[in-house]
Amino acid sequence: MKEIEKIMIDKDPARRAEMMEKTGRRTVPQIYIGDTHVGGYDDLSALDRAGGLDPLLAK
Repeated sequence: MKEIEKIMIDKDPARRAEMMEKTGRRTVPQIYIGDTHVGGYDDLSALDRAGGLDPLLAK
């Protein structure tokens, strides 16, 4: 299993701005798998229910 990188945007305003620029969102978590932006938890859950999470993790 690969390591999970957690970026604590509440402690680093520059990283918060970077996240908002990349995702267009202000909420956390914002989940990336590799270079693919999945979205937040609800998006991750919906992707899993639709059968799209396992193929993305297998890449």
